[in-house]
Amino acid sequence: MSVNIHGKQYRTVSERINLFYELYGKYSTEIDTEIVKDDGNIVQVKATVSVERAPKNQLFGTGYAEEDRSKGRINSTSALENCETSAIGRALASIGLGGEEYASANEV
Repeated sequence: MSVNIHGKQYRTVSERINLFYELYGKYSTEIDTEIVKDDGNIVQVKATVSVERAPKNQLFGTGYAEEDRSKGRINSTSALENCETSAIGRALASIGLGGEEYASANEV
């Protein structure tokens, strides 16, 4: 379900993933994540989404996110998971699945 934040509609990351597979599930799809940095406090993740519909007809998007373990209750225990989810949401937004705005609801 989309959420309204400051008058703009944002699709949740879960909704974006479901829409991704609904639209492109019949093709060869991939959602890939990579930890770019984890220094014990700051975590950065890169997510890449791709759809191979036919030779030379690929859909490809990336998204990055950063979380700080010292900021907030959730990040103190789950910064990596939070960061990965945000990066996936941004990658899916980069291929048009974000709603009215590019950032995920958690990033606003």
